[in-house]
Amino acid sequence: MPSKPLDTGKLRFTPYQKFAIAILAFLQFTVILDFMILSPLGAILLRDLGMGTSQFGLVVSAYAFSAGISGLLTAGFADKFDRKRLLLFFYSGFVLGTFLCGLAPNYRLLLAARVVTGLFGGVIGSISLAIVADLFPLAARGRVMGFVQASFAASQVLGIPVGLFCATRWGWHAPFLLIAAVATAVGIVIALRLRPVVGHLEHALDRHPLQHLFLTAIRPRYILGFGSTVLLATGGFMLMPFGSTFSVNNLGIALDKLPMVYLVTGLCALVTGPLVGRLSDSIGKYFTLCMGTVLNIAVILYYTRLGITPLWGVMLINVVMFMGISARSVSASALTSGLPTISDRGAYMSISSSLQQLSGGVAAWLAGQIVVQSASGRLEHYEILGFVVATTMTITMGLMWFVNRRVGEKALARR
Repeated sequence: MPSKPLDTGKLRFTPYQKFAIAILAFLQFTVILDFMILSPLGAILLRDLGMGTSQFGLVVSAYAFSAGISGLLTAGFADKFDRKRLLLFFYSGFVLGTFLCGLAPNYRLLLAARVVTGLFGGVIGSISLAIVADLFPLAARGRVMGFVQASFAASQVLGIPVGLFCATRWGWHAPFLLIAAVATAVGIVIALRLRPVVGHLEHALDRHPLQHLFLTAIRPRYILGFGSTVLLATGGFMLMPFGSTFSVNNLGIALDKLPMVYLVTGLCALVTGPLVGRLSDSIGKYFTLCMGTVLNIAVILYYTRLGITPLWGVMLINVVMFMGISARSVSASALTSGLPTISDRGAYMSISSSLQQLSGGVAAWLAGQIVVQSASGRLEHYEILGFVVATTMTITMGLMWFVNRRVGEKALARR
């Protein structure tokens, strides 16, 4: 039985709606963890595989580049099939790619495995967002996005500390094998319990997939959303790849203390994510994004210039920084989901995800070119990344103002 959109008059979600939110959040947990685990493993991979910073940046960006290509190839078909079936197909490929990462014996095969993982994993986020947009009205999406994107925090609270523990005890392959095992269980639950999501098929347009992709990509009202998504990703991807290396070699945090940093940050983010979602629905998604942006800029410009710092100081800075990240990501996702019509929703989300991954790949690669590791292990020029990220965040805030206005005009037109 196909799922129906939530009635805007209801204040509470039904048991099935709560299940849908929970399983999508758990699914996102595995996908985000698969990507994020590379950052804390950075110091280990640079040592064990003898990689330079530019090579490590390529390993990170390989996922993003392949995910971006996959998203574009999928966009034309995204509104023509049951979203549940699409989700299962790409999630299965993601599990396979992650498993191959766990078997890779050297840099080149790890790079190839990341490409496979990105080809499938990069599309999952857009399908999940399309399902959320299909099942829940715009007025409730901040709340839903807050819970779904709390998986980002959960990956830090549970996944990254466990992954680091496994990596230090059994080698860097172990976290990938663990993620593949957990993701397999999640996929089975989705196959058995998630209902078909086919409401959009009633509004499907009779277009060739390439035509659907092209017309969606060039539609003027969507271009603003695409542009803001590109810059939003740039800010996130540039600092992330070298976060653990910076903490160890510049801030003086011992490698065995890193799990504690991620644990504390993630626990706080688990609380703030859902709260930010509710806040964005109540005081406005754009206003919430602006508050998060200003907070992030201030913290990042300070953080990237730090030297040796006490553990408690690093924890505090990371907590505040991720509060801003949650405010930006949750409100931006909810706001941009209001741009596309239901007939274009899957294609829009796929193109947006593709651009996000491609721009993130460029950002990760560029970070590897800017940052240099000295003979002592210290990262040089990290403060330049902070300035670039702050600049992109400022521009993104301006673009999102126009997105907010377009979404408001669309809502008024429906009345």
